[in-house]
Amino acid sequence: IDSVPEKRVILSVTAPGFTGSGAVNTGFSFVPLIDASERERSQNDIVQMVNSSLGKFNYGKAFALQEQTISVQRGGSNYPIVYILQNINFDKLSKALPRFLEEANNNPILQGVDADLKFNKPELTVSIDREKASRMGISIEEVAQTLQFALSNKRLGYFTKNGKQYQVLGQVLRESREAPLDLKQFYVRTNTGEMVSIDNLVQLEETTSPAQMYHYNRYKSATISAGLAPGYTIGDGLEAMDEIYAKLKDEGLIDDSFTTSLGGSSKDFAESSSNTSFAFILALILIYLVLSAQFESFIDPFIIMLTVPLAIAGALLSLWLFGHTLNIFSEIGMIMLIGLVTKNGILIVEYANRLRDQGATRTKAAIEAAGMRLRPILMTSFAMMFGALPLALSLGAASTSRIPLGIVIVGGILFSLLLSLFIVPVMYTFLSRRKTPASTAILKLDE
Repeated sequence: IDSVPEKRVILSVTAPGFTGSGAVNTGFSFVPLIDASERERSQNDIVQMVNSSLGKFNYGKAFALQEQTISVQRGGSNYPIVYILQNINFDKLSKALPRFLEEANNNPILQGVDADLKFNKPELTVSIDREKASRMGISIEEVAQTLQFALSNKRLGYFTKNGKQYQVLGQVLRESREAPLDLKQFYVRTNTGEMVSIDNLVQLEETTSPAQMYHYNRYKSATISAGLAPGYTIGDGLEAMDEIYAKLKDEGLIDDSFTTSLGGSSKDFAESSSNTSFAFILALILIYLVLSAQFESFIDPFIIMLTVPLAIAGALLSLWLFGHTLNIFSEIGMIMLIGLVTKNGILIVEYANRLRDQGATRTKAAIEAAGMRLRPILMTSFAMMFGALPLALSLGAASTSRIPLGIVIVGGILFSLLLSLFIVPVMYTFLSRRKTPASTAILKLDE
């Protein structure tokens, strides 16, 4: 990190406790960069350079991530992918987690994969040979009490000195309980009065366990966090996680007792995607109802809103051409397009209806309306496109993340402009209701 010339300052924190008690062998460094106008490389280029250098680091696991631009939940993990495995049975969870992490580390979409549930706390399991102890005339209770008094720091009582009360704790000296072989120093008495070393009565097994247990929604959980490789979105990362989950389920490591949840930016993404879809559909319905009331027809609003699919197609094509993804900014832009492009159809259909009332045929009214409304359609469309160009061209501070919004607006309006001048008149010719000219209606009324 010291070799990055674009850095402004380095803030390092050891044992961060964002997700519980911080482990002493973990840490992070927060590196703010100088202003984008003062550096040649982008933030993404710098992160990739740092990651390529950290790959040579063999003394631990290190990786660089970019902080999320938008996050509803502040604090905690800055990983874009936060995937939570849950199970009420901890043994099943502990067996599935290593395999899940192995698959995630091998996935090209994900990078810097990590989990909060780490089995790095050494433990020594002592199993008493009950049959052997019984043959030697030693009770299990006596063996257990001896180990408890020697190792567990048990409170035996209190004493008072100078008006203060102190606890009396029973435990052997540290140097006498640091290694498994120290059990040879502990003895128990048989029913005949002989002293027997405890290591003759027990079996030792060295294992590891998590330093802390985690729960999510009252289930035992393991939170798997990961960054994204360049060119991939949060949606791609979550899809990769779901594929790994399905693969382990096929292998039998994961069964129906497992559940999954999302956290952090992944949860924000899932919620915003569903909310944006709802807002998009609601906007379509609202505009259709307003236009139906304005034109006193259900056909004319349908013709007008044919401009919306054209604009959405143009927006998606523009995102693809410029190498951008469908994110929260581009989704907001598509909702804006509903109101921006329907005005083209309104101008054409409204003028065509006026010509129909004067006795023109549907075909003649549609052609003449498209020609007469060409100038206002071009003026308003180009005004909106030029207004969105600063976003699309990334002009201004911290505007890089808003580029998709500008691309969606410019591309959607341009594509809709080119096609709506032809498609709306054609569909008006086929779908518009038949109207009786006003002069003919008055003549029939007089008769």
